[in-house]
Amino acid sequence: MLGWALTFLVIALIAAVLGFGGIAGAAAGIAKIIFFVFIVLLVISLLAGALRGKSPRL
Repeated sequence: MLGWALTFLVIALIAAVLGFGGIAGAAAGIAKIIFFVFIVLLVISLLAGALRGKSPRL
């Protein structure tokens, strides 16, 4: 998922350099949303792993 965010960021940067402001803004917005979704899923995954590690083994 982080790869997708980086891909949209690169697309936004290339579009901005070439003068496509609308496409650059849209791609940057998509990259930002995907990045924040990645961060939320990362935190959930880390919390789930930490909680799972503390459960007693039967």
